[in-house]
Amino acid sequence: MTSPPQRQFSLDRFQREAIAHLDAGRSVLVAAPTGSGKTVIAEHAIDRGLESGSRVFYTTPIKALSNQKFRDLSERIGSSRVGLLTGDNAVNPDADIVVMTTEVLRNMLYEGRQLADLSAVILDEVHYLEDAFRGPVWEEVILHLPQWVRLVCLSATVSNAEELTGWLSSIRGETGCVVETHRPVELQHLYAVGDRRSHQLHVIPTLLDANPNSEGFRFDPEGRRGAQRQRPNRSPWTVPSRLDVLDHLEERDLLPVIWFVFSRKGCDEAASNLARAGARYTSGEEADRIREIANERLEGLASEDLGVLDARSWQERLERGIASHHAGMVPAFKETVERCFAEGLVRVVFATETLALGVNLPARSVVIDKLTKFTGDGHDLLTPAQFTQLTGRAGRRGIDDRGYAVVPWSPFTQFDQVAALAGSRSFRLRSAFRPTYNMATNLLQRFDAGEARALLGRSFAQYQADATVVKIEERLRHERQRLADLHEQVAELAETEPVGETVEISDAVSRLRPGDLVHGDDGKRFAVLGVSWRRGGRARIRLVSEGAHEARWDMAELDVAPITLGRIELPFPMAPERLDYRQDVAARIRRSSAGRGARRQRRAGQREDPTRALARTSNEIRLLETRLRQTGSSISRQFDAVCEVLRSAGYLDGWTVTEQGRTLAGIYHERDLLVAEALNHGVFDDLNEAELASLASTFVYEHRSPGPPPDPWFPSPTVGERFDTVIELWGVLHRRERAEGVSETARPDPGFAPVAHAWARGESLPRLLDQSSDMTAGDFVRNVKQIIDLVGQISTVAPRPATQATARRAGDALHRGVVALSGSVAVP
Repeated sequence: MTSPPQRQFSLDRFQREAIAHLDAGRSVLVAAPTGSGKTVIAEHAIDRGLESGSRVFYTTPIKALSNQKFRDLSERIGSSRVGLLTGDNAVNPDADIVVMTTEVLRNMLYEGRQLADLSAVILDEVHYLEDAFRGPVWEEVILHLPQWVRLVCLSATVSNAEELTGWLSSIRGETGCVVETHRPVELQHLYAVGDRRSHQLHVIPTLLDANPNSEGFRFDPEGRRGAQRQRPNRSPWTVPSRLDVLDHLEERDLLPVIWFVFSRKGCDEAASNLARAGARYTSGEEADRIREIANERLEGLASEDLGVLDARSWQERLERGIASHHAGMVPAFKETVERCFAEGLVRVVFATETLALGVNLPARSVVIDKLTKFTGDGHDLLTPAQFTQLTGRAGRRGIDDRGYAVVPWSPFTQFDQVAALAGSRSFRLRSAFRPTYNMATNLLQRFDAGEARALLGRSFAQYQADATVVKIEERLRHERQRLADLHEQVAELAETEPVGETVEISDAVSRLRPGDLVHGDDGKRFAVLGVSWRRGGRARIRLVSEGAHEARWDMAELDVAPITLGRIELPFPMAPERLDYRQDVAARIRRSSAGRGARRQRRAGQREDPTRALARTSNEIRLLETRLRQTGSSISRQFDAVCEVLRSAGYLDGWTVTEQGRTLAGIYHERDLLVAEALNHGVFDDLNEAELASLASTFVYEHRSPGPPPDPWFPSPTVGERFDTVIELWGVLHRRERAEGVSETARPDPGFAPVAHAWARGESLPRLLDQSSDMTAGDFVRNVKQIIDLVGQISTVAPRPATQATARRAGDALHRGVVALSGSVAVP
């Protein structure tokens, strides 16, 4: 048995602290920047396990990261001692060290696997627990692991690490908290601006001594696109060309670079345009090595598949040192790009944010194409957490003394917004935990209702809710005292002061004009957009806050007459429904000095109307009392609502899991209850392999294109009829969920049904992609792999053995060609 390799470098302060906690037998949370060396702590936990003869599990949020960690650990301690468990691969699953996705470990715990020899679990990227869809899995794992198992929780820098550690200590025993805010490689933020007049590129530091660079404000756009059409002189500043920015970086030896573009199509177009412009970043020898890697990785693909994937053009760009990287690519292409980038052969990668969340590929520089991102409902500014995750890729430890993060100028972003994100250092981690149907059935198979509620009450979500309860109670105490004081004031006023001496709020409101700055109750400044008067002397004020949020105030709810602090010029034309317009107004508010420091004096010269304040305070107390009741038992109430849906559908009898419920307990899917309903109603029975795959696709596929989905069509009448039954079941479930206030299950989507059917019957990839013009090869592979995962579960839990057998054959039929190649992982 080989010993773990010895370290050849000295440890940083935070690494020594974390290792000391592990050596003392404690769990540990380590919150540190990307690339700071958290892996060393995980490796120490692994070495301790190997030395003691126990097992260690290493969990990651995504399969690509699991694959990479499997390769890294195999090279470090030997492939015979390392295993891998993902939805695609099961390699050496009984090894001393097993790498897996977090969902795989959660499933093992619910299945009751024996873990007596497990000593530690490493939860990489534990801040993922705030992810709305997958975050609950992390908390399920933490809650259900045997008590003797030590946790090594590795997280990005979060501002509430002590709160998270407090929760871990309350359920796992003593847990150390180690926080490192210092980046091992200094990060410099740069702002790049194009000049229409001189055609030069201006690049300035975003921050000077941790404060916004005053020079940056001169580049702010004076108006929006609608305003510029009204102006004789448009802004001299423009979005810099990508080629100019890359030339700047190359001349200063700041490559390799990851250029983040929040669009798959945008990534591909950027790479193609750069290659067409004649850019090359490789030598002949490097191009030969790239060709060798590409040929090796694509060896298993048929020539006709390579043709439809346009592999020749892709490889030509790659040999120039240029690539794109996103989820719409075939995995073999992505893995080739990652390998070439890791070897320093590819110098420019245009990537979506998935690269920042995935494999460890640091660069010397990163460029964030835009600070706004389309969310499906509109464009929102990046959060500090998202910005920090992206810029975390800049700077390679042991290679670079400094990393660089570049933000290009945009007409939709003000410089102070760029500087604010650059100055952010951490973010607050919030739990996304919520009971699901699968979770409820698994809990009630192992615990009674009281024990299940108690377990859920130990979640991080409830821990944070309990802390909120303390704050609400303190606020209630303050408001109740204020209410008592107001009662006294109203009584005194009735005896001593005529009503006519109170301030006339309506007069002050009538004097407000668009562009006036006023204070809100919280002391923040607002810009008035307009006042609309209604019958009976009622009025509503429309405003925009310093934070770019729109607000509306009813005059009847004001207890103090608004005072004009100053004025700003509003952008024209007025379009407050647009985020970029509100951001422009907010930036003008922030640049104005009117009203700064006046928060304490904002009521000077005014007389608050105690009668109005009394009514308002009474209402505030009622709202706080309601919020206190809801917050104090939020998780339990959600659990009860989920159980009521299950009870009405026959999955629970009282608090006992029925036979149908046991089927549901084995389904791990976003539409878990709907899949179980389809199985229990025989919707998957008596189908052939292709039909079953086609029907299963309706549970996993989601139309994501901005345009409307095409009219559905089905490869056989049988599939169409079965889908109609699925929709009927979904309709019943939907009504039950609405009645109980449970998060609603998404409607099944038949958009991929004919493609899944054809692929399962042996159709070629070129023909399928030719028939589906808006689908990329990467999207095709991802959807097919999700279907394979679902039919694999059906093959285990379907009530009828014949349906299980058909599901197994369907999985085999789907797992071929480019799909099979994408799931393979090389064992070192």
